Amino acid sequence: MISMADKSIRIEVAGENALIIYFGEKTDPSVSARVQQAVTILETELNGKLIDMVPSYASLLVIYDQLATDHLEVRSTIRKVLNQLSDAVNAEGNLVILPAYYSSESGPDLDALAQRAGLSADEVIKLHSEMEYRVYAIGFAPGFAYLGEVDERIAAPRLSTPRMKVPRGAIAIADRQTAVYPAISPGGWNLIGLCPTRMFDPEAKPTMPVQVGDRIKFNPISRDEFFSLGGELGEIK
Repeated sequence: MISMADKSIRIEVAGENALIIYFGEKTDPSVSARVQQAVTILETELNGKLIDMVPSYASLLVIYDQLATDHLEVRSTIRKVLNQLSDAVNAEGNLVILPAYYSSESGPDLDALAQRAGLSADEVIKLHSEMEYRVYAIGFAPGFAYLGEVDERIAAPRLSTPRMKVPRGAIAIADRQTAVYPAISPGGWNLIGLCPTRMFDPEAKPTMPVQVGDRIKFNPISRDEFFSLGGELGEIK
């Protein structure tokens, strides 16, 4: 069991109706799984008293309804839940396969990233698509899932000058993280391909195909397959 005597776990005030739980200083699958376990239990324990919960790499923001509860009750409930968490929590998560059209057409930074790494474009694609990633956080925009970690050989710093327009579905790398842009937006990550799967659809249920704790693999597809799945090249500026 996890004990509140563990000094790596902290509960801090994050607003007039919010508390944040820090589960540790490092990011790894076991910590991420513990965050998700806390989400599941707190949804039951604080049923009807929650406004929202926002899980991240190694923390969980709990936003509560001040008309239904108060700071002391929520903190007490969190402490009780933390003492229930198991060290043997399942860190697997759901496996989600995302199709990926890798090319210089769909990923304008693919060749430059490969050259910088001393690899061929095909080797970069192989390294990126063979790795299994974990969803550590969802942020920046709805559906923007931060995935880690890419093979260190293809890790790449953010662009010195961010682009004004990155297309929806752009598969990108920044440092040892990778992600799929859920919508047209500015962005400074290295673009290596496109994914036809919508990462956020407000009309769908669920609205996102992935959640924190899931495992992600990219499946390389051809240009024709990309378009048959509804993919669009989009404009890059």
